[in-house]
Amino acid sequence: MCIRDRYREEDKLKGEMKLDDVNTIIPKTLADNEYNPLYLKPPKILMTTSRNPSSRLNQFLKELSVVFPNAIRINRGSYVSKDLVEMCQAKEFTDLIILHEHRGEPDGMIISHMPYGPTLFLGVFNTVLRHDLKDKPDPMSEALPHLIFNNFSTQLGSRVTEILKHLFPTPKIESKKVITFSNNADVISFRHHNYDKPDYKTVDLSEIGPRFELRPYQILLGTITMPEATKEWVLKPY
Repeated sequence: MCIRDRYREEDKLKGEMKLDDVNTIIPKTLADNEYNPLYLKPPKILMTTSRNPSSRLNQFLKELSVVFPNAIRINRGSYVSKDLVEMCQAKEFTDLIILHEHRGEPDGMIISHMPYGPTLFLGVFNTVLRHDLKDKPDPMSEALPHLIFNNFSTQLGSRVTEILKHLFPTPKIESKKVITFSNNADVISFRHHNYDKPDYKTVDLSEIGPRFELRPYQILLGTITMPEATKEWVLKPY
């Protein structure tokens, strides 16, 4: 076999093995694989709480189910984690969100991406529901929000951003709703506003709530029913 024939054979093998396409030439991260645009569907979120939720946790769930577009909330009842994940996979939900509480105060949120993860565990604190806001908020519209991620410049910040932003569809340009995730020392402040621009110099903000802080403490490379999955990141206080 001459050299020219060898090159032809090499090119043929590359084509068959797809070693020369864009997806394999450019190094990919975990987030690229899990949120590959070729396989992504519009967000469809199943939301629930821990068992026997307080009225305050139920209200928090109700408000968040409007914050996240295409979210459906259900009563936890006797469902175990395995039941919830199987329901998500059978009904083609893209994400599962579970809220937890301690003594009637929301204190935890789990976001599990379907069907294979990742799962982000967050502490929740300083929760202010809509009726607790000082000024009476405007009604919450169903318009899709614009997203602002402030100070997520580290590798962990990029990972958390990737998980959170895929909970929201792309909004229309004319949407007047904005959701802000602002990171300060690994504490994420969540704020939800309507905005208006009376003129090109001025932006008026009107908080519509709810308001709370989040602290990530673990990322699991799997769903909540995969305890054997690799822990990608765990918060180490010391």
